[in-house]
Amino acid sequence: MTLRRLVLVRHGQTDFNAEGRMQGHLDSELTELGVAQVRRAAPVLARLDPARLISSDLSRAARSAEEIGLVCGLAAKLDARLRETNLGEWQGVTPAQVDARWPGGLATWRADPTWAPPGGESRVQVAARAMPLIEELDQEFAADPPTTVLLCTHGGLIAALSCALLGLELASWTALGGLGNARWVTVQRRAGPDTRWRLTGFNVGLLD
Repeated sequence: MTLRRLVLVRHGQTDFNAEGRMQGHLDSELTELGVAQVRRAAPVLARLDPARLISSDLSRAARSAEEIGLVCGLAAKLDARLRETNLGEWQGVTPAQVDARWPGGLATWRADPTWAPPGGESRVQVAARAMPLIEELDQEFAADPPTTVLLCTHGGLIAALSCALLGLELASWTALGGLGNARWVTVQRRAGPDTRWRLTGFNVGLLD
């Protein structure tokens, strides 16, 4: 396999982020700061020489990918499998409002990757819908030189997919989280027969 490195980039700050509201599958717009964050990150990402740029189809990620693609010389392909966690009935509200209506729900969700918000997805389900994309990329680049692919997506998906790629036990999935806007995770394979992914960078990027 010559898909050697994946770079999982979180979108820039959104209006929901600034207001402290939970987004999930709801569309939200980048703030001026969010656009600036992505534009500052783009030249750093371009130095990784990505062969492909794939983005969630939600507008906050797609706009971020557009800015990155302008610098990398790549057009972003949109893929709904890279969407953020569907938070069901929690979408659009604040964590305080979730705690008031579903006491203990946030704590359970954060502690148990198999637990889903009402009407939403668990982290395990999120990783399961994204993994086929990685398998497709493995097949596509199997005969190519060592390749880097950028995925422009969301904090929850990045944490879940990273845990799945690294083969972490479910009890350890809560170890990854807290990714900043327009920052990224890198996972990489060694050269040779060992095709397992290694975590080579977490919350990488420029400070605001």
